[in-house]
Amino acid sequence: MQTIKAAVCREFGQPLVIENIQIADPRMGEVEVTLDAVAICHSDISYAEGAWGGHLPAVYGHEAAGTITKVGDGVNGFATGDSVVVTLIRSCGTCPSCAGGKPTICETPYDGVKNGPLTTADGDPLEQAMACGAFAEKVVVDQRQIVKIPETMGKDVASLISCGVITGVGAAVNAAGLRPGQDVVVIGAGGVGLNAIQGARIAGARRIVAVDMSEEKLEVAKEFGATHGVLGTQKSPWRASYKALGGRGADAVLVTVGAIPAYEQAVRYLGRGGKAVMIGMPHSGAKAEYEPVVMAAIGQGLVGSKMGDVVIQRDIPWMIDLYEQGRLKLDELISGRWSLDQINEAIADTKTGSARRNVILFNR
Repeated sequence: MQTIKAAVCREFGQPLVIENIQIADPRMGEVEVTLDAVAICHSDISYAEGAWGGHLPAVYGHEAAGTITKVGDGVNGFATGDSVVVTLIRSCGTCPSCAGGKPTICETPYDGVKNGPLTTADGDPLEQAMACGAFAEKVVVDQRQIVKIPETMGKDVASLISCGVITGVGAAVNAAGLRPGQDVVVIGAGGVGLNAIQGARIAGARRIVAVDMSEEKLEVAKEFGATHGVLGTQKSPWRASYKALGGRGADAVLVTVGAIPAYEQAVRYLGRGGKAVMIGMPHSGAKAEYEPVVMAAIGQGLVGSKMGDVVIQRDIPWMIDLYEQGRLKLDELISGRWSLDQINEAIADTKTGSARRNVILFNR
């Protein structure tokens, strides 16, 4: 066991506590990654607020990048010194979902308390939340959770790919299955929303309408590829979207925020045969209402998308290549860089809604 520093959640809704914890060596098929950067995702914040329950104490964080410093038995294709991104997608590779090309919905459970590598300094149980626990100096994860990145790529930028980028771009390309010439509405112009906009642009969408509560964020959305912006605070914003799309509904609506009003309004933006893709994560127990007879009559649909339905070994190298070509914006997504000791300030800044992505950098 090694002693490392981590930001620990000991009580839902309270500031994280910086403390020393213990981390085990990698087991069969696992690697240890010493982190350079971890980005703050709204899912981390929701977990720390108790939105979805879970064991406490826990270490959250799941958008990370660093260098492999130990390799367990049975690891193939990775070696000490490799630069990698770390994701929360811990897939078994053999269940029906994994074998069917859907590793993001792997059916093999993982218990981050009983089977995780973390304990408190006193040896008590400590959850490795989301099979990652990256608000820490090091992580021990399964080899299926990591992907190599170029040595020249900044780890702060690379960390964004681990969740926000693959979730947004993947939702447009994989979940929505966009074809060139189709029209898209993206509800929410935050970190994931901006990447959904980029995904729609890369997929060849004809028009991309961004919907948000902030005029400033709508202007930013246009920098990432939105052709039009609609202020969500106006009455019946879907009417403005229809006008922007030339008098028709969208082929796909990507809901990137976990707000129930956004979900209830999403189908109003759809055209005949359109599909609403549910990406944002509302709190447990929150419910939305729809009128199914209308959707059935004109062939509309709802589909959930976890982590952009990606296969990270296939999709992350492709996205990195787009970044290196200048076709995928990553540097522009970073709002601020913070130290681990400043994580609560970084979380507070993220909760204002103005940040695209705040990144924690580890000094080593």
